[in-house]
Amino acid sequence: MAANISKRDLLQQLAKQTLANIASSHELPVRANASAATLVDAIVAKRSIKLDAILPLLKLPELKDVCLFIEQSTKGNKQELIDRLLGNQVEKTPSKQISASEPSNKKKLASTKQVKSAQSVNKKQAATQQISKAKPHMSEHKKNLEKQLWNIANALRGNMSADDFRDYILGFIFYKFLSEKIHLYADNLLAEDGIKFIDIDEASKDGQEILEALKEETINHLGYFLKPSELFHGLAQKGEQGAFIIEELGAVLRHIEQSTMGTDAEDDFNGLFDDLDLSSNKLGKTEKAKNELISQVLSHLDAIDFALGDTEIDVLGDAYEYLIGKFASGAGKKAGEFYTPQMVSKLLAQIVTHGRDDIRSVYDPTCGSGSLLLRVARELGTHKNGEQLTKTLQYFGQESNPSTYNLARMNMILHDVHYSRFDIQQDDTLEAPHHLDKRFDAVVANPPFSANWSADAGHLTDERFQDYGKLAPAGKADFAFVQHMYHQLDDNGTLAVVLPHGVLFRGAAGGHIRKFLIEKHNALDAVIGLPANVFFGTGIPTCILVLKKNRNSPEQSKKAEDVLFIDASAHFGKTTNQNFLRDDDLARIIDAYTQRKNIDKFAFVAPIKSQLGENGEPLEGSVLSGDESAIEDNDYNLNIPRYVDTFEEEEPVELTVVTKAISGIEIDLKGVDKQLMDFCKQLNIQAP
Repeated sequence: MAANISKRDLLQQLAKQTLANIASSHELPVRANASAATLVDAIVAKRSIKLDAILPLLKLPELKDVCLFIEQSTKGNKQELIDRLLGNQVEKTPSKQISASEPSNKKKLASTKQVKSAQSVNKKQAATQQISKAKPHMSEHKKNLEKQLWNIANALRGNMSADDFRDYILGFIFYKFLSEKIHLYADNLLAEDGIKFIDIDEASKDGQEILEALKEETINHLGYFLKPSELFHGLAQKGEQGAFIIEELGAVLRHIEQSTMGTDAEDDFNGLFDDLDLSSNKLGKTEKAKNELISQVLSHLDAIDFALGDTEIDVLGDAYEYLIGKFASGAGKKAGEFYTPQMVSKLLAQIVTHGRDDIRSVYDPTCGSGSLLLRVARELGTHKNGEQLTKTLQYFGQESNPSTYNLARMNMILHDVHYSRFDIQQDDTLEAPHHLDKRFDAVVANPPFSANWSADAGHLTDERFQDYGKLAPAGKADFAFVQHMYHQLDDNGTLAVVLPHGVLFRGAAGGHIRKFLIEKHNALDAVIGLPANVFFGTGIPTCILVLKKNRNSPEQSKKAEDVLFIDASAHFGKTTNQNFLRDDDLARIIDAYTQRKNIDKFAFVAPIKSQLGENGEPLEGSVLSGDESAIEDNDYNLNIPRYVDTFEEEEPVELTVVTKAISGIEIDLKGVDKQLMDFCKQLNIQAP
């Protein structure tokens, strides 16, 4: 069906700032102070920018103005207006309308009881809205949102390092999210009474009663509270008008945290905005410069529609993780502190969720930004009862870096994980663990490679390490993390951890712990070699160790007495400075992991115990053949080339063919020499 408005007509109805945002999101080469007419011409000239890509970027009032321009109805939600402008058939659903012309002094004020009773009605309304969400435009909206957010970050950070500006831009995005979330929720609660959250008079007695009732409900449901005067949009507008907003902004951010004090959500919101130092000279040398930069950031973010009421929450959550990834790519070695590449996260998550439809908890002892925890939930969502699993999944994590710890909690909330379902703590996991009394169904981690730790002798009496008799070296804590994670693993759980290749073959204490895990615990289930240079900030080769506690369980049809080795080091895609796992590479690894059988030059199932006789030959009934060996035969050295033979034989050389080719070359050379002599003679110069 044809659209009801042309692209140019639509653009001519929009404000210059909106046009500039559209041009920026599509990276059009227009100057910063371009006129509205210039912006319109540039967007029209770019044929790849279609109406269905522009309309989702507009705010509801802008869409209504366009509808009025073409004399169409302005009734309906945002998606209905977009469909109307695109000429799509929209199925109308009856809904209660509140007259906008009703005098404010005649509106019925909601009591605490009325606010609570309105909840059941609004839950039904929310369910109806969820069903009618616009799926076709979601991926386009997500893509545009990611591009807009990164363009803002890139354009406004100036000379500030990406690592520093990350905390500001992500913090402000989070504030806008909290603001829009509570605005939507409060409006839903008040809808039956014809009251808008933004219109509540905070100074009046009636207004204060309504706000107190709302505060109780929103803290129970969302975990925090904001007053109408503290909403993001209002502050952004003040900044646009030249007002000094730094102090007010700081007060609002503090109030968000203070609103949770004494509630179940206190730990999850406490200190969330600590990294937003609004007085830092990194923002500008003068207070005026700082205020201008902050106002610019808020103004640009205010112009972006997060569409929380129209699309799935993960659209914004995924865009947030996209930004984290973009910042990681420019953060060098620091990136490893807060980000695991997406495809590696996906691989770990698929391993720990394989064959499990009963996972209740996931734990990451070095959780960074929380992306690994969230990836496990996403993989669970693909299972047969995935929706129920993700609704009840409990997330646990620990992170030593305060900034990254805040990032992880924000990430959880942005992905609509209720504060009661995640417990992320800030501390050194090895020295001060916070979840020792718990056991988890899935454990995933990308700990810092070869990190330092105390290796204090007192740890030999720690329940996590005492059985092994030795501690991981002070300068290489890799196996200390493995021991900790294995201790926290539930009896039927799966553990998958990324580590440097050194853990496979180091001797001394590392070798002792490795042997103990295999020989005494029978814990090691698989070793997966990854390509080099897939992690930001380090080019060293890495591997994944998969451990389980139930390999000796009577519930197993047969005691597991082998370890699967996969060599995926040669299978990857390549960008300018980074290698990455492709979808096919990931599928190949997962297929080999689930099939658990020998695959030529890729996978080998190695027995743990030696299957060689005194003469060095395989015993009768041995699964080994040729040069294959058991783990015991290699003294528990797990270096992958000892088990997976990737040697490629060179093609045999036909000497007669080579001799003939050499003879042909010599004949050709004689001809060239003769020709060269002739040239020298003609030029009357001495031949070489």
